Amino acid sequence: MAKTSEWAGKVLAIIKSGNTNAAVAQIKVAPTVKDLQALQMAMVTGKLVGRWRDVDRAVEDNLVLLSAPRLHRSP
Repeated sequence: MAKTSEWAGKVLAIIKSGNTNAAVAQIKVAPTVKDLQALQMAMVTGKLVGRWRDVDRAVEDNLVLLSAPRLHRSP
């Protein structure tokens, strides 16, 4: 059984604190696409989408970048 990543919860806490610069920096170094998708879903359920445009844009941009097979980051 695989252990789930806590990354999305930690970044969500940074976002909720209002420190968007730190959140964007963490989003840019996201470990996997799955983690970014978990963060995006957490933002949707927490009704945080649209509140900070720079965070929304960073999530969308990095989802596209990490989805490309040649830019996959190794663990």
